[in-house]
Amino acid sequence: MLKPQASRSRETQSLNGLWSFALDSEAGEAPWSRRLATSRQVPVPSSYNDVFVDAEIRDHVGIVWYQRNLIVPASWTNRRIVLRFDAVTHAGTVYVGDQRVAHHEGGYTPFEVDVSELLTPGEEVLVTVAVDNRLSTATIPPGEVSEGPDGKQHQLYRHDFFNYSGLHRSVHLYATPRSHVSDITVTTSLNDDGSAAVAYDVAVAGEGNVRVTLRDEERREVAGGIASTGTLHVERPTLWQPGAAYLYELVVRLEAPDGEHDEYTLPVGIRTIEVKGQEFLINGKPFYFTGFGKHEDAPFRGKGHDDVLLVHDFALLDWIGANSFRTAHYPYAEEVLDYADRHGIVVIDETAAVGLNINMVAGLTGGELTPTFSPKTMNDTTREAHAQGIRELVARDKNHPSVVLWCIANEPASSEAGARDYFEPLVELTRELDATRPVTFANQGAARFDNDQIVDLFDVICLNRYFGWYEQTGDLASAERALEAELTGWAATHDMPIIMAEYGVDTYAGLHQAVASPWSEEYQIDFLAMYHRVFDRIPAVVGEQIWNFADFQTKSAIFRVDGNKKGVFTRDRRPKSVARELRNRWTAIRAAARREGETP
Repeated sequence: MLKPQASRSRETQSLNGLWSFALDSEAGEAPWSRRLATSRQVPVPSSYNDVFVDAEIRDHVGIVWYQRNLIVPASWTNRRIVLRFDAVTHAGTVYVGDQRVAHHEGGYTPFEVDVSELLTPGEEVLVTVAVDNRLSTATIPPGEVSEGPDGKQHQLYRHDFFNYSGLHRSVHLYATPRSHVSDITVTTSLNDDGSAAVAYDVAVAGEGNVRVTLRDEERREVAGGIASTGTLHVERPTLWQPGAAYLYELVVRLEAPDGEHDEYTLPVGIRTIEVKGQEFLINGKPFYFTGFGKHEDAPFRGKGHDDVLLVHDFALLDWIGANSFRTAHYPYAEEVLDYADRHGIVVIDETAAVGLNINMVAGLTGGELTPTFSPKTMNDTTREAHAQGIRELVARDKNHPSVVLWCIANEPASSEAGARDYFEPLVELTRELDATRPVTFANQGAARFDNDQIVDLFDVICLNRYFGWYEQTGDLASAERALEAELTGWAATHDMPIIMAEYGVDTYAGLHQAVASPWSEEYQIDFLAMYHRVFDRIPAVVGEQIWNFADFQTKSAIFRVDGNKKGVFTRDRRPKSVARELRNRWTAIRAAARREGETP
């Protein structure tokens, strides 16, 4: 799916700003048929939960309504007009005037609808959106809704971050010619002589001839073609590399028989990815991941995208020496990937499939176990929603050079019966959609190297482990032995690279102790130092991504004090003491990689 873009043939109009807002109980019947009877307004993009000082809004379960007017530019006569939502969490139903025009399930990927026949250029129209935050076994992520004695709905969800909802990303109205470029797919490869091949496939709606031009960063043409599908050859390519991004431009022009044309420009990074034994290779050179699992999370905004926060977070990644992050636990805004493309940050791109593990808490507390995969729990309907999430993730992100690995689930019950039947078709689907990137999932601690049922379906082992926190709490000597035994077991059992995708401890900023113990900043330093000693002893470990980049909000729980405190930075992005320790380690790793000729 192509991101909206202004070009010689395309125009865009942002619908961001303040929208009218009402809870379902306030909106009345058929709220799309009239203006909402409310003075309340909510900013778009943002989560609605924390904007107001109102517990009913923050904890609302069900539908809320957004509404605003839009005016179609008079110059858009005889144009194809499209209404696009970059994300509606978790489901959105859209009305233009009194017409229902779209419904989309899945809160982190875009959808759009052709509204050309409903809009009159130069006139005003009312747009209304029903936003539903409820989760069930038919959604990804999954959940369960129950009803209390008072008739109020309650949402159970198993992911350990707050269930923020709303129009989290930008809303666009854009116009194209009737005959237009509808999609572009680009893959790149390197030849033995050092030249590169850029394979492209252009999908069009309507009629016309396709011309493509590949330009370098100085806008000089380096290759071109006259066909909708082909391969462009670049004699002396400048490669996209971690820490040294280089982006070509593929200019695609559709020339229609009526003389009208459409033009779209796609950034292209030339690079290769390969998993070879226990190495992860970018451009044929070993790559070692340093960085974090992150969240789209900030005070007041919740999961609402914010360009200021985007730029500041990447500045912190650069300062601390990180070269990568995982989009835990859902696809991030596409602006994040655009920025990673431009600045050479490597991305593990993850679906919203978190919470496919009913027994995780029971396994820690000794509670009663329930099968995760069964007709009454995670079933065929769940898997189809999961498959659709994979389709939409790949469709949106397939052309981003920063994306080097698809992660199709976080901490599923991969040691339970039924896991293989559930996941095998999803892995096959991911490979069918994109054969150029390896595939992984983030493995939870109950699934070890001797009982995991699905790891052999994948290309890279990603482990989430908390020895010294949830296990061996406060006993780092025992935790170090347990961690090394497990990593050694994985390395001996599977000839695959290992990325530690999560490890960390809750740390309360400002809590200092002479004798380090859990929750103190000193314990966070000692904990991470222990993990890093072990990683350095296991050659199969090719990456370390700490949980988490910054503190983030969660649902209320007795072991959470205003959210999850595992961040290396606080929620407002202030560094904890460990940040400088990490900076020393990661900048040294980067410098050593450059000296040895590896990918930095």
